[in-house]
Amino acid sequence: MFPFIINKGLEMISKFFIFTPYYKSMQKALIYFTLGTVLSFVINYFFMSSENIALDIFYAIAFGLAWGLSYYLDTPKFTLVQKLLSSFAAMGLLVLVGTVIFNLELAIPAILKFSTVFVAYYLIASFRGSKSLRK
Repeated sequence: MFPFIINKGLEMISKFFIFTPYYKSMQKALIYFTLGTVLSFVINYFFMSSENIALDIFYAIAFGLAWGLSYYLDTPKFTLVQKLLSSFAAMGLLVLVGTVIFNLELAIPAILKFSTVFVAYYLIASFRGSKSLRK
């Protein structure tokens, strides 16, 4: 039932956005975001045993956002400049939200996690003949 609700919600939202042609890739990017967030949180929570659960959730969201955004942008329809600007915008958003919720010192590791995962995704993709992990 839960995937049905997500699909219906995405269908309704996609009607109002200019990203409608990218609807299918947006669905998969949301799956990557969710799986990356949950996996990162579980690893951080159970193996790192942090004292601040909100900070663990924030770092997990940064990790998931990196996987989801890099998958979403992994198409020839986006130029390298668009990919770069999108990653900088996401990092800026992470710093802004992290600074508001926590402080700047705690927000910086989130962008380090984000940029590491984002670069790793494209590094792994560069070894493939198609230069993409989608194909």
